Amino acid sequence: MAVLPIRTLPDPVLRQKTKKVSSIDKSVKKLIADMRETMHAEPGRVGLAAPQVGVSLCVTVIGLPEEEDIILINGKIVKRKGKRLVNEGCLSIPGYVGELYRAESVTAKGLDIKGKEIRIKAEGLLAQALEHEIDHLNGFLYIDHLESPEALRKIQPDDVTI
Repeated sequence: MAVLPIRTLPDPVLRQKTKKVSSIDKSVKKLIADMRETMHAEPGRVGLAAPQVGVSLCVTVIGLPEEEDIILINGKIVKRKGKRLVNEGCLSIPGYVGELYRAESVTAKGLDIKGKEIRIKAEGLLAQALEHEIDHLNGFLYIDHLESPEALRKIQPDDVTI
């Protein structure tokens, strides 16, 4: 396992729609292991999508405090409910946080590391993390959801990011 470098804007990989994973082979499992290690390497990291480490594959990992890591392959949001105002940051846009709307709850589906279909019903931070990371898989960043430039502000380096 290895801690991978995080890609930041304006790296073009962050704006590309990812390719579906057709087979969960050794290389995909190694990518997931490296992504998990990268995500846990610094406090405050909640999720990571493959494009953030330079790989245009449909793979995300999410690690909430006190919870088991979620691995979602070929993930997509299939249902959103409600709307709430959140502050959100991103490892790929260091030094900034924005105020935007995310769903109160979401349902996502995809595959786990064994290739089994899974559905995740989530609220709160997990719902936000799923939306954020799945956005990465489609070439979107949280700044694309800001209602105005004033919704983005500079932060201290050790603040929490998704």
